[in-house]
Amino acid sequence: GYFVAPYTVTEFLGRTAFDEIDETRPEFEETANAAKEKLDRLMAINGKRTVDWFHRKLGADIMWNKVGMSRNAEDLKAAIEEIKALREEFWNDVRVTGENEEINQSLEKANRVADFLELGELMARDALHREESCGGHFREEHQTEENEAKRDDENYAYVAAFEFKGDDAEPALHKETLTFDYAKPSQRSYK
Repeated sequence: GYFVAPYTVTEFLGRTAFDEIDETRPEFEETANAAKEKLDRLMAINGKRTVDWFHRKLGADIMWNKVGMSRNAEDLKAAIEEIKALREEFWNDVRVTGENEEINQSLEKANRVADFLELGELMARDALHREESCGGHFREEHQTEENEAKRDDENYAYVAAFEFKGDDAEPALHKETLTFDYAKPSQRSYK
């Protein structure tokens, strides 16, 4: 994804006719208002902690240590709860400097960190749900006798998408089964 996304997304956007967007549609106005309310809310908090503090806390303390390349159910469950608590603290104690009606990198970063808090929780939930080791992500509870990543293609050969159901609600999991006509998934060995 890291290498492919920049090319596929820019290609898609290059073919999209932005001039066909109808700004009079109620969905457009609703989205614009929601974005403005979010930015106004961030500016009004006036807390004590910097945006960078929350960013480091999420990335270095929680995601890296508990949702990283090697993970386990206990740490993933703890990460979900820590992210929820950090998100609550963020929305009550973040300090965004500058003004809303000008170029404001602090506000821009706060908006991103707010999204990262949601994304981090989603990543931890997805990793907890997937009871296998796959790709570069190693679930400590799911390994072979030689300590290699143990796949479970019988139960996890699907693409998953979580649907947001609200701030305090569990997201809904949607699955689309993958079929492999030619190249079949197989257990890897790095020895």
